[in-house]
Amino acid sequence: MKEKMKEIAQRVSELRELSDIGIDEMANQLNVPVETYMGYEEGKNDISASVLYEIAQKLNVDMGLLLTGEETRMHIFAVTRKGKGVRVERRKEYKYENLAEKFIHKKAEPFIVSVKPKTQLGKPLTNSHPGQEFNYVIEGTLKIYIHDNEIVLEKGDSIFFDSSYEHAMEALNDKKAKFLAIIL
Repeated sequence: MKEKMKEIAQRVSELRELSDIGIDEMANQLNVPVETYMGYEEGKNDISASVLYEIAQKLNVDMGLLLTGEETRMHIFAVTRKGKGVRVERRKEYKYENLAEKFIHKKAEPFIVSVKPKTQLGKPLTNSHPGQEFNYVIEGTLKIYIHDNEIVLEKGDSIFFDSSYEHAMEALNDKKAKFLAIIL
């Protein structure tokens, strides 16, 4: 999987250069230090799916191109068979499976996200990104941290929120949690 991450980092770097966008501008757009952004492009720092989504927006490309290196072509529909979506593992506690990487000009990015049970004490690392997010719990119990709130969701529960606020998810009860995430 590390090789896939390096491929994604290389595509981001190449597309940024082709778009004539400087490293400083991109880091500023993502609200991260320049060193952090450079680590993304060098494949040293993990890029969360939400940051990858922001990068795709800034580069005016479909996220599928960043994930696979292939232009998206489908414009009427795109089918993703069970377990066949492009997998992204940008943080060790989260695994993402993109469910529509082949559909062009999407207005949202759908993912199945698996969260491993927590192994460390304390609140998990948070992130934020422009837009909104919808999460629907498919399996397990999930704790959502968002803007000084902690919400516990069980299988079948959902949450819709402003993703510009810092947020994180963790699986509870020493069991994996899985949820549908739609980033808008």
